[in-house]
Amino acid sequence: MALSSMTGFARSHGASGPYTFEWELKSVNAKGFDLRVRLPQGFEELEAHAKKHAGELLSRGTVYANLNVKRTNAAATVRINEDVLNAVLKAAALISGKVDAVAPSIDGLLAIKGVVEIAEPEGDEEEDKAARAAAAEAFDRALADLVEMRKREGISLGQILTQRVDEIEQLASKAEAAPGRKPEAIKARLAEQVATLLDTSDRFDSDRLMQEAILIATKADIREELDRIASHIAQARELIGKGGPIGRKLDFLAQEFHREVNTCCSKSNDIELTNTGLAMKNVVEQFREQVQNLE
Repeated sequence: MALSSMTGFARSHGASGPYTFEWELKSVNAKGFDLRVRLPQGFEELEAHAKKHAGELLSRGTVYANLNVKRTNAAATVRINEDVLNAVLKAAALISGKVDAVAPSIDGLLAIKGVVEIAEPEGDEEEDKAARAAAAEAFDRALADLVEMRKREGISLGQILTQRVDEIEQLASKAEAAPGRKPEAIKARLAEQVATLLDTSDRFDSDRLMQEAILIATKADIREELDRIASHIAQARELIGKGGPIGRKLDFLAQEFHREVNTCCSKSNDIELTNTGLAMKNVVEQFREQVQNLE
């Protein structure tokens, strides 16, 4: 299965009878899946269709779907409400002799609320049904384009993530070969630290000295951390190769990488090993940032 990004954009157009319409779909990062639909009046039933089809193809990301509809070749009807007009004229006649004012003009009368009524053209049920069906098909086309765009982005993300995993492996190998991890280097540091301990007290017993030496040697050993980093590298490569919605799993691995690298840095008492650990930490953070875009 291919990797998919959570970001993408798609648009589709369509027409049916007097209707023309346009879908716009925009997808952004999210922890789960959520489809937010904006539909004009008369097309509300398409929400169920959109959520069903989108839910079958997408597992993560917030998708904003907006449908714009226009109806052509249909003029609105203008009608004079004669009851309201007669009432206005009667009222004007009653006050005409009481105030000094000019007679009402036609445009003045038409501007009075309720005199003019604008009726939208009545829709044809068969035309409306056909338009909803065509709009549903147009949504499916836009959704397919969105999925395709997310997959193209996913291919790029997969290449970037593979590169970051390679960099982590190279730095782990560098940490493995660091001079500070060689037995003679560890032995020299132990001797120096034991000498410091002896200088602090002339009554330092041998059992305590042995315990301190073991503690120092254990703290300097990052073998377990390097083994776990190697295991995480293998898991990351397997997941990337398998594909599909693996964003959450890779995000968990990124956290595990971060934990092991932090431990390596805290254990290090060698400047070269510390620098290698910090470089690895930076690459792991880049890996984690890219994973956030993955479905």
